Amino acid sequence: MHSLNTPDEIDQERRRFFGATAMALAATQFGLMGPAQAQEATGEPVAASFGPLKQIDAGVLSVGYAELGPADGPPVILLHGWPYDIHTYANVAPRLAAKGHRVIVPYLRGYGPTRFLSDDSMRNGQQSAIAADIVALMDALGIEKATMGGCDWGARTANIIAALWPERCKAMVSVSGYLIGNQQAGKLPLPPKDELQWWYQFYLATDRGRAGYEKYTRDFARLIWQLASPQWNFDDATFERSAAALDNPDHVAIVVHNYRWRLGLAAGEKHYDAFEERLAQAPVIGVPTVTLEGDANGAPHPDASAYAKMFSGRYAHRVVTGGIGHNLPQEAPQAFVDAVVEVDA
Repeated sequence: MHSLNTPDEIDQERRRFFGATAMALAATQFGLMGPAQAQEATGEPVAASFGPLKQIDAGVLSVGYAELGPADGPPVILLHGWPYDIHTYANVAPRLAAKGHRVIVPYLRGYGPTRFLSDDSMRNGQQSAIAADIVALMDALGIEKATMGGCDWGARTANIIAALWPERCKAMVSVSGYLIGNQQAGKLPLPPKDELQWWYQFYLATDRGRAGYEKYTRDFARLIWQLASPQWNFDDATFERSAAALDNPDHVAIVVHNYRWRLGLAAGEKHYDAFEERLAQAPVIGVPTVTLEGDANGAPHPDASAYAKMFSGRYAHRVVTGGIGHNLPQEAPQAFVDAVVEVDA
């Protein structure tokens, strides 16, 4: 026996159809997936890879980035973490583009096609240097102000821009909340159970760890993916698509320096000292913010109650359920899109 659809059900089906069509069109138009894959889109885009990337000189870098959406749309900058890449936003970017946003998804220093302009530049992974890279990218692209979205290193970078350059940050979506750190805090011991979660930071502090990460970069990254998102059943193709970004010749040096700098075992660059002094004061962030957390995040992360007070503007926190781990934008793209739309409104 066939059931009859009510007018409400028919309207819902129409909305789903036209929504899927719009996302598929955006993904095809902006080079995220091929036409054959666009035809498969029924509820969300079937992302293969970003299309032709763009490259621009910005600050000390030549930055590789993906750009989707209308050039005159409200800008959104999406920032990936370690050991991930821009494909963290493979199913986020086309949805935001379909809503009229200009979406910029850059490779951070040490990832993908992003390169230093000078061989003499320090391969510096400290937090303020990465944030300064994104401000320089905004300058190069002529973007005065943007909504920032980030996960892992990307969330920390978005936090820093919102704190140090609030005039450049319209609003922010930050996975795992407030992540600004400082070297003095990094030197303080944690309870053993908490220290265990940071095993890779201590490993990378050793010569053996650097050599191991250089030799087994992909194995290391895959293990981090599995530990950080224990319920995310990603396939080999999904992993390899992002792991290719780790072949960047500066990647190992940037990652090692980042974690050694956090522990106070490596120095940064003097011209970032003023930024780090301000960040060490744990500045309160005043821009409108939504923080997100997956219900199955296996990576070290603060409890939401610990950082709610760090946001003085319009603020909301969302827990995304369903076994969602650390790489939340890739595991739950619609939840991330909804947060960007909410905070950008």
